Amino acid sequence: MAGLYSSSRPSSSSSLSSSSSQQSFTSRLLLLLTILPLTLAFFAFVLQWRGGLTDPIARWSPDPFQFPGMDNSASNPGSDRHSDSGCLDLLGRTKSPAFPYFKDWNFDAGSDLTPKICIISSTSAGLEQTLPWIFYHKVIGVSTFFLFVEGKAASPNVSKVLESIPGVKVIYRTKELEQQQAKSRIWNETWLASFFYKPCNYELFVKQSLNMEMSIVMARDAGMDWIIHLDTDELIHPVGAHEYSLRQLLKDVPGNVDMVVFPNYESSVERDDVKEPFTEVSMFKKNYDHLPKDVYFGSYKEATRGNPNYFLTYGNGKSAARIQDHLRPNGAHRWHNYMKTPNEIKLDEAAVLHYTYPKFSDLTSRRDRCGCKPTKDDVKRCFMLEFDRAAFIIASTATEEEMLRWYREHVVWTDKELNLKLLRRGILTRIYAPMVIIQGLRDSGLFASAIQSAQTTISKEKFLSSVESSNSSRVDEPGIISSRKIGVKESMATARRIMEISEKSSYGSAIPPLSPPVLHDLHIGI
Repeated sequence: MAGLYSSSRPSSSSSLSSSSSQQSFTSRLLLLLTILPLTLAFFAFVLQWRGGLTDPIARWSPDPFQFPGMDNSASNPGSDRHSDSGCLDLLGRTKSPAFPYFKDWNFDAGSDLTPKICIISSTSAGLEQTLPWIFYHKVIGVSTFFLFVEGKAASPNVSKVLESIPGVKVIYRTKELEQQQAKSRIWNETWLASFFYKPCNYELFVKQSLNMEMSIVMARDAGMDWIIHLDTDELIHPVGAHEYSLRQLLKDVPGNVDMVVFPNYESSVERDDVKEPFTEVSMFKKNYDHLPKDVYFGSYKEATRGNPNYFLTYGNGKSAARIQDHLRPNGAHRWHNYMKTPNEIKLDEAAVLHYTYPKFSDLTSRRDRCGCKPTKDDVKRCFMLEFDRAAFIIASTATEEEMLRWYREHVVWTDKELNLKLLRRGILTRIYAPMVIIQGLRDSGLFASAIQSAQTTISKEKFLSSVESSNSSRVDEPGIISSRKIGVKESMATARRIMEISEKSSYGSAIPPLSPPVLHDLHIGI
């Protein structure tokens, strides 16, 4: 027994040693498995913080560098998510959203989005207005912008930033541009002739039409499917599709439709100290086309508040045209075709949000851009709409205190009871989506990133060249339609040429900005 016992002791010691080594190996393995993911997580955090790793949010969409609303659902037909556009995440978060393009915001402007949409605009606005305007429309699906710049927008500090943004084409009003537009087909046709040789709004209307004509050619060369003329104080509100996306909205349009009309809503500011309209204004007056007639006419007097019309300015909306042969502008609000009458539809839900006189300073800025006399007769020569005429006279003749009082009475909606009543009737409505999207873009640092990026993406030589081009000789030369000459009568030879063409052409006049229906129209209908 003793021998057996003594012979079993080495075996027992060996078992204990083996068990101890296994426990030690297991402990080391667990320690390694614990440290390894922590190390990898820390490493990923450092890369993300330094901008060396794509934001995880970007991996939730098929293309990590597309904006919300720009993913191509056609590439994933099995997907039926309402969050494809990214807007549910964007609008549902209480914290500032983290956009995948914050660090690498120079996304591929030449991506395969369909349909391809471009916007043409004639602007003199600064970056505080143009940057939110551009990137908001990128979010909802616009890929290309043709910006005809003057004034502040053409200054070096602004234009170099605009030029650095992917998909933005900046066109300066140079001598070469004016020479090219002097040979324009529409300049030599009668449908626009009634707006020639008049200053201020008429001059702007002619410029916009000439710029639209040039943009059609550029849009075709860029492979665009749709073109929209929009001012930089207007935002498209693309409701009516299954996602908040202009691309999706136009994708659903039948193939036989040539033009899509967006009725406009007009901003109804509630304060006289608004600084950033796109993120401070949420109340809008709905268009006649989106209201029952009895509601519209039944609330007309209350909604007008003593102003000349239901809207302060225009009420006939803006439009998108399908790029096709023989397309031409028909004024700033519509498109036409030389060979046929366009087949158009008017959208029942989507709209253009027009931020009309949202800042008190808008009164004086319009006054400073126009050299007309502040008399009732002369303002008719300068402005097409009654409210613009009244605003110009007030801004030219009243004191600062009187101007502010007039602005509060005619523009600012300070009567909360009236606001609530008209909101309940549907005349007024609250729209938050553009406000939230633009504020999210600002909070993400995108606008600051765009400005900072412009300092490095444009070489000094290119920058100086662009400045030289924008400031190139603009001396009035014979045969050149300068920005001044559009509003001033030219030679008798040009006048005779227009008269000759008028005898040969049968096109109707361009569609100007029009006011909504008035109560008189109701009586005529009855």
